[in-house]
Parts: sequence; C-alpha cells; structure tokens
Amino acid sequence: MQTDPTETRLRGLMLASLDGDAAAYRTLLAELGRHLRPYFARRLTPAFATHAEDLVQETLLAIHTRRMTYDRSRPFTAWLHAVAHHKFVDHVRRQSIRLTVPLQDDAPIFAHDDHADAAARRDLGVVLESVPPRTSDLIRRTRLDGATVAEAAAAHGMTETAAKVSIHRGLKALTARFSGGNK
Repeated sequence: MQTDPTETRLRGLMLASLDGDAAAYRTLLAELGRHLRPYFARRLTPAFATHAEDLVQETLLAIHTRRMTYDRSRPFTAWLHAVAHHKFVDHVRRQSIRLTVPLQDDAPIFAHDDHADAAARRDLGVVLESVPPRTSDLIRRTRLDGATVAEAAAAHGMTETAAKVSIHRGLKALTARFSGGNK
C-alpha cells in the first residue's frame, strides 16, 4: 500500500515535534495552516468566508493543546481532519444561535427552586454511594463536573484506561441496579 506524500510529511513532522523538535513543530504548524485555509474556505458560505482564518487559528490551537492525544500508530491526517471537522461543527453551532431576550430582565417574575436542586444533589449522592468511593468520584468528576478522564485519572493517580474501565463498570452497575437488573 502506497502512502500519500502529504500524510508522510505531516506525520513525520508531528512525530518529530512530539519528540521535542521545535523546528519541526513550527514547520508543521505553518504547513497545517496552508492546508486548513482552503479546507475551511470550501465549507463556509460567502457570508462567513472571513471566518476561515479564525477557524484555522482555533484548529491550530486545538492541535497544540491536544497534540499528546495523537496516537503515533495512526495516520496523522485522519486525526487532523477530525480536529478540523469538530472545530467547523462548533463554528456552525455558534452561528446558528438566535438572538434572544435575556431571562435576567424578567428575573423578578421567575423564582428559582433551590429545593429541587438540593433534592437532586441529595438523590445523586445516595445513588453514587452504591458504587466504590473512587468510582463515584470519577463519575462525578467526568459526568457532572466536566473534567476530562485524564484529569480525573490524575487526581486518583491512575491511568486513563483504568479510569475509563472504572467509570464504565460503575455506570454499568448503576444501570443494572436502577433498571431492575435487566441490563
């Protein structure tokens, strides 16, 4: 099977940059910018064509912050495409937001039910007590507090894989317990 020369070059630059080669990293980012501009320009309507550069920068920033998630055994351009695609989808979602009247303007009309929030927190605490404490904390951090699996795993001194397994097993146990054990 013959490999695409662009894939070979970009993957080589990515691997070198992951190994600490700063020059390769600068070259990689410059080349990615040249590949991403037409990618986004083709997907944007003329009304949003000026947003292409913003999307390029957002994608490059995402690549920079998440570069350690790249699996060295996989094609780089597939990973790059996934990151760029997600940035494009985020952009489309942001653009589809409609103007609304802020509810704060009507705050005196609407009362907040703190009792319901407290009851939900209490019920959730009871439910999570039925799994081991570490599993409970991992579920709480990743599913409720918005932490990544890596962050939650680090807080417990465990690998991401072990954290994922613990979360999966905990959720499976909760599902079985609260669905009558049919799952």
